[in-house]
Amino acid sequence: MMKIASIDIGTNAVKSKIFKTTPTSIEFIEGIRSPIRLGTDVFTNGLLAKDKLDLLVKTLRKYQKNFIKNKISMYEIVATSAFRDTQNSEEARRYVENKIEHPIRIISGLEEAKLIRFHPKAQSRSSKVYVDVGGGSTEIYIYENNKHIIQSFQLGAVRGMLSKDDPKEWLRLKKWLKKQSKTTTLVGLGGNIRSFLSLNNTKKMKSENFIKEITNLNSLDVGTKISAYKLQKDRADVIDFALQIYIEIIKILKVQEIKSTKWGVSDSIAVKTFHELYSKKISISRS
Repeated sequence: MMKIASIDIGTNAVKSKIFKTTPTSIEFIEGIRSPIRLGTDVFTNGLLAKDKLDLLVKTLRKYQKNFIKNKISMYEIVATSAFRDTQNSEEARRYVENKIEHPIRIISGLEEAKLIRFHPKAQSRSSKVYVDVGGGSTEIYIYENNKHIIQSFQLGAVRGMLSKDDPKEWLRLKKWLKKQSKTTTLVGLGGNIRSFLSLNNTKKMKSENFIKEITNLNSLDVGTKISAYKLQKDRADVIDFALQIYIEIIKILKVQEIKSTKWGVSDSIAVKTFHELYSKKISISRS
């Protein structure tokens, strides 16, 4: 058995996951989430400030210590929207890399969307659209007629909360969606949709109920969301903005049912790493 890991430096949070592998399987063991919210700096000032980068370094070093404890053989670190959009992207990346002595790969929005293909059910024949609404961007993956249909949009929960989403990007999303085939099921990636379905004590919802319950949630202030639904502060203040993106997609694609998955960028990166280690057919143990 060999253990591998992955780190996803997101706009709202940094996530680390550890997996155990054999030549024919990969299985999730544990994960850590740290809500340091890099996007606030990027979308407000256009730059990643040194104090926020130092907090990131501290977080990554904590993960690295955990990797040593768990005897991790290999791990990859990727950064997404916040690092893509900041004006000091390369400078920030080099600063953090030098501190933690490990490379960081900044991936494009389209690469982030294409990573969804590693989800064990992403390439099934059923009519599904996979949507990952993050803090700074939204990625969409559709597998249709043996083709990967992918797109990324600069629309996200933190970006929306800070009123930094561009109306032109909303228009681009709508135009792109109208060109796609209608689909029956939306599978949502990310903590916002998982949290929302959990609040409603379900793993899936019909679209009309989904939209109705979002309207009810939107009527509550952040404090009430925290006290009544036990949401974390970094979830309660952005969840409305994430769910609004889902609503737009659901309406245009005529989605009938919404589900969520625990899968995320860090899972896909780990599976990609796994493929680099082994070449045989594998089975993936992850819901």
